Amino acid sequence: MDDALSDFERFDFDDGRWSRPVYRRGTGPAVIVIHEMPGLHPGVVAFARDVAAAGMTAYCPSLFGVPGKPMDSAYMAATVLKTLCVRREFSVWAADRSSPIVDWLRALAREAHAACGGAGVGAVGMCFTGGFALAMMTEPSVVAPVLAQPSLPLGARNKAALGCSAAEIACAKGRFAAEDLSMIGLRFHGDTLSPGARFRSLEATFGDCFEVIELDAKDARPGAGRAPHSTLTLHLDRGDPDGPTMRAHARVIDFFRTRTGA
Repeated sequence: MDDALSDFERFDFDDGRWSRPVYRRGTGPAVIVIHEMPGLHPGVVAFARDVAAAGMTAYCPSLFGVPGKPMDSAYMAATVLKTLCVRREFSVWAADRSSPIVDWLRALAREAHAACGGAGVGAVGMCFTGGFALAMMTEPSVVAPVLAQPSLPLGARNKAALGCSAAEIACAKGRFAAEDLSMIGLRFHGDTLSPGARFRSLEATFGDCFEVIELDAKDARPGAGRAPHSTLTLHLDRGDPDGPTMRAHARVIDFFRTRTGA
């Protein structure tokens, strides 16, 4: 598994409550790349390399799973079960609060900004961690949040919920207005794991400060073996560099570069 991350620097980051490994690559302003289920798999690592190649420093925390391990159905099932049933760092069903691990991510963003400089820090959450980037906006160093197919909170009754507290949402709205900031959200049309109702809530809450990128399922990478979901990793069609998914990928990279001052 280490081979997938052999060109990254590994360190442990401790905020006084939790310690997690972080993999770092690149130079320039920082972007926190928060992996999806089942962990920091090669697709997430490839996106982090893209961030680094664009003149930024990718910070890849490992929050669950095995760093570098490829995704498969057994690995996914085991990680989901453990995370949903055992891990207390995550609020899976809560419609009105973020996960406790977001505090650790905010501390990591402060550390990364101090180390890397720039105008601020970018953050992308994916799937299970998608909404974390929005909740991180209470940390002043975070200036460029990207929500890639946010799936929390789970449950049919929570399809329109944002999984953030009222205070976190109010802080983000205030900062967007006062600092001329914005965020991006990505999903595939028809993705039940990242409901359209959640994106309509984000649009209603944040208005023009929320840039929506909704991709057609037919444009997902062929042969991925799963219904289109992972916009920046598994279903990113790198074989079609001018296609819709790669244009969305380029928009995210450009957003990070512009906002962080890379």
